Amino acid sequence: MRENEMLEKDEIFSKVLRAGRRTYFFDVRSTKADDYYITITESKKFTEEDGSFHFKKHKIYLYKEDFAAFKEILDEMTTFVLENKGEEVISERHQKDFKKEFASDEEPTSENSTKSSYTDIDFDDI
Repeated sequence: MRENEMLEKDEIFSKVLRAGRRTYFFDVRSTKADDYYITITESKKFTEEDGSFHFKKHKIYLYKEDFAAFKEILDEMTTFVLENKGEEVISERHQKDFKKEFASDEEPTSENSTKSSYTDIDFDDI
C-alpha cells in the first residue's frame, strides 16, 4: 500500500478551527484494527526577527474508552469558566487598555509592573 493510500485510510473525518496564531485540527483516525480514535492538534505560529517563522505543535490522542469522561470534564470546565468570567476575553494580548488589578496586600513585581522602580541608596553607607 502506498503512503498516500495509507494516509487516506487513517484520516476518516477532519475539522479545522483557526483562532489567531493558533490552529486546532480535529481528526478522526483509524487504528490497525480498523477502530476509530480522535487526535486534537494545536499548531501555533511563531515569527522570528528575520521574518521567518516556524510552528510548534502539540497533539492529544483520545480513545473511545475515554470519550465520556473527557466530554464530561470538558463540559464542566467550559461551563465553569463561562459562568464565572463570561465570554468576553480579558487579557493584555486582546485589550490594549488592559490594566492588571492587584489585591491590596499584593505588591506589583518587576514582571507585572509598568512603572520603573528604584532602590534608595545612601552613598555614605558604601
